[in-house]
Amino acid sequence: MSSDGAQQDGTGGGTAEGRTVRVVLVDDHRMFRTGVQAEIGETGRTGVEVVGEAADVDQALTVITATRPEVVLLDVHLPGGGGVEVLRRSAAMMTDTERPVRFLALSVSDAAEDVIGVIRGGARGYVTKTITGTDLVNAVFRVADGDAVFSPRLAGFVLDAFASTDAPPIDEDLDRLTQREREVLRLIARGYAYKEIAKQLFISVKTVESHVSAVLRKLQLSNRHELTRWAAARRLV
Repeated sequence: MSSDGAQQDGTGGGTAEGRTVRVVLVDDHRMFRTGVQAEIGETGRTGVEVVGEAADVDQALTVITATRPEVVLLDVHLPGGGGVEVLRRSAAMMTDTERPVRFLALSVSDAAEDVIGVIRGGARGYVTKTITGTDLVNAVFRVADGDAVFSPRLAGFVLDAFASTDAPPIDEDLDRLTQREREVLRLIARGYAYKEIAKQLFISVKTVESHVSAVLRKLQLSNRHELTRWAAARRLV
């Protein structure tokens, strides 16, 4: 997550009103959670209190149920079923009229199906991990107030999806891939080197290689050039 951009003055948007928003971080990368905590979790400055963390679906449900935060920062790709599964199993808490738990997706992915999937699942917004700390704090407060928040280029995906009454076509080839494999596929198709993908996704180069091999095998392709053409033909790049 980028730390550039305008700095907050004083104690930040939340504490200026004497208010604190309680937040749970759900992401399977500990280093990323640590970075977000450092960026937004100084309650006296930002008005955000991080009350729990989780690295997979089951942990997320346990922590969210125990702490009942106002906002959950939710990664899309998680072990155990992904962010959509967390949303599905949190439906009762989202619709609680007295203490609703609201979800803001925070992900490296900017793929239309990921954005639309979590919004249909009940998330109040979707921002990418390039967001600045200041903007993320603002997004947290807006979601806590019931607003919808999106990174600028992602809002169009949502508008297009909900303006259409037709269900999106099912791509059986794409459905063979796991969420993480789709993520690697898009980055490969965009020309990223293995080391760059590893850094972007907080995984090892060896893990990237394993995912690429799995994608090529499942799609019956021979190399990354064929993979790039396959992704471009489906407008995944």
